Amino acid sequence: MGSFSIWHWLIVLVIVMLVFGTKKLGSMGGDLGKAVKGFKDGIKGEEEKPVAQNSMPTQVADKGTIDVEAKEKTKI
Repeated sequence: MGSFSIWHWLIVLVIVMLVFGTKKLGSMGGDLGKAVKGFKDGIKGEEEKPVAQNSMPTQVADKGTIDVEAKEKTKI
């Protein structure tokens, strides 16, 4: 009852690929990689990020506020 052999892991891998498909597994892997990269960047802190020279300063009143533009829908 020890650890699983390589054959057990190959069977599990085949079943997972049949259930989810290779495209879905690839996109989940990419999303996981982006999340880990974002987490690492967040750990480093904001002060270590280089500031672009041509960027304009932005004003943020509240980090929970989202600025959107509303347009009126015309009836035909």
